[in-house]
Amino acid sequence: MADAHAKHHDYHLVDPSPWPIVGSIGAFVLAIGAINWMHGSAPWIMLIGFAIVFYTMFGWWRDVIREAHRGDHTPVVQLHLRYGMLLFIASEVMFFVAWFWAFFDASLFAGEAKQAARVAFTGGHWPPQGIEVFDPWHLPLFNTIILLTSGTTVTWAHHALQHGDRKGLVQGLTLTVVLGAFFTCVQAYEYAHAAFSFGGSIYGATFFMATGFHGFHVLVGTIFLIVCLLRAIKGDFTPKQHFGFEAAAWYWHFVDVVWLFLFFAIYIWGGHGGAIHGA
Repeated sequence: MADAHAKHHDYHLVDPSPWPIVGSIGAFVLAIGAINWMHGSAPWIMLIGFAIVFYTMFGWWRDVIREAHRGDHTPVVQLHLRYGMLLFIASEVMFFVAWFWAFFDASLFAGEAKQAARVAFTGGHWPPQGIEVFDPWHLPLFNTIILLTSGTTVTWAHHALQHGDRKGLVQGLTLTVVLGAFFTCVQAYEYAHAAFSFGGSIYGATFFMATGFHGFHVLVGTIFLIVCLLRAIKGDFTPKQHFGFEAAAWYWHFVDVVWLFLFFAIYIWGGHGGAIHGA
């Protein structure tokens, strides 16, 4: 009887799960709540949607971890999990391409006379008249160093894990989490002292959308790494089976690369020729 239920293949058919439908409901509630909030309503519906989405993330990934502990993550399953993560990162790349496209469209064609509304917004040049931009060689450069250093520490943690060095894994992850939190604090300070607002100009709108969504991704990546740190302390990862950490490390390196593009395109090139705030 036991042989009849034995698995003779490398694939894993997941158990019936409530998370796809629960996550869909959460995303729908989140979207509706966000739209209502932008139109002046209270943010409670949006917060409820956030709560459902985060609960789905917790429950779904908990089930995936349990599957790994049961031995369901064969080499074939692990390969497909990696494909899934790569496709997710590819979708995130296209997400940021949209914001870069908006920024370059507004900046490269700021002086087109046929677009009267755009000229009115920009004054016919970029950065727009009256905008005081950030000095790219001050806080933005400092944050760049912080994020690049965090990419080094997460790589150190990965190599430590591959060589069975659990102490090095925990130390590397701890440093990465601290650096990620430090980056977020510096960016929050930068936003609080900005000389322009989100709604005051097309420069502010494109700047805050691009850098703000990146900041949100840093926050999400930091949460991923905190979970990995707690699992590493618990002893979950092994040199041969650690996809959860590997996925978080890939995501963190993606965040690093996007920031380099943001730093050069928006802070250096996009602010060239503008008045420096506080100079």
